[in-house]
Amino acid sequence: MTMAVKTNTLTLVQAVTDAMRTMLRERDDVLVLGEDVGKNGGVFRATDGLQAEFGEDRVIDTPLSEAGFTGAAIGMAVNGFRPIVEIQFLGFIYPAYEQIMTHASRIRSRTMGHFTVPIVIRAPYGAGVRAPEIHCDSTEALFTHMPGIKVVCPSTPYDAKGLLIAAIEDPDPILFLEPMRCYRSSREEVPEGKYTIEIGKGKKLREGDDVTVIAWGAMVPVAMKAAEEAAKKGIQADVIDLRTLYPLDRDLIAESVQKTGRTVIVQEAHATGGVANDIVSIINDTSFLYQKAPVERVTGFDVPVPFFALEDYYLPTPERVLHAIEKAVKF
Repeated sequence: MTMAVKTNTLTLVQAVTDAMRTMLRERDDVLVLGEDVGKNGGVFRATDGLQAEFGEDRVIDTPLSEAGFTGAAIGMAVNGFRPIVEIQFLGFIYPAYEQIMTHASRIRSRTMGHFTVPIVIRAPYGAGVRAPEIHCDSTEALFTHMPGIKVVCPSTPYDAKGLLIAAIEDPDPILFLEPMRCYRSSREEVPEGKYTIEIGKGKKLREGDDVTVIAWGAMVPVAMKAAEEAAKKGIQADVIDLRTLYPLDRDLIAESVQKTGRTVIVQEAHATGGVANDIVSIINDTSFLYQKAPVERVTGFDVPVPFFALEDYYLPTPERVLHAIEKAVKF
């Protein structure tokens, strides 16, 4: 007789906390480092209560130096620990970029596999929460173009917990992007205890034969809403949540676009140099002869994320995605 799995109804940020608590309990080599992660529980309260439970030696408040505490965590990882680093906002990661690019991503190669860097770098990202400059960047492509580091981006509480636990257990460095707009926007049943979701595998959220819509992070709800509106007009969309941005799930992308022959990619980041362009390349490599229309991209614009009142004009909307869907279908 199969026992029912106990679940809790959690937001995405609560699922992130639950994943860290689960692994801190299971493994003595797991640590948490970052600015205000201890007593204050992090700027979004993602580490709330962890220092009280596990102590200051395992949940460590650091100086305000992203390069310093990221570099320290890399050293810890090489020496047998599994640190979880919290960057308060993705836009604050740039001082640590040198440590990640020069050391974290290269040590396995540099040492011919004798050392690995099992570090997870968590970073809230994205616009739509009315935060100031630098707080709303969506620059994931800076890291997807960096061999040696994986980039994960969940959009739901269930996926967030399972992917974060998998990331903590992974032997290589992982940038774990958490869409701020999704932190408390919805709740979902999340199993208690430990479970994992395979890194590098996307998920199909909706079945349709007319067009493929691909999104990740905070753009997944936008894509789903556009697909629902398209259905009212008789257009049925496959909707794919990539979940991992490097490595991309080439098989899932190819399978869907070969079925539909039309593709819309929804990307919050700037249009130039983004992950969407890599997806277009995958479609070209695997599925060119199946295409019935050019691939449509719905993206942010090639400007810094604007302040408050203009933020909504910058972000992709269901209306813009629906327009792209109709354009692809009518081509």
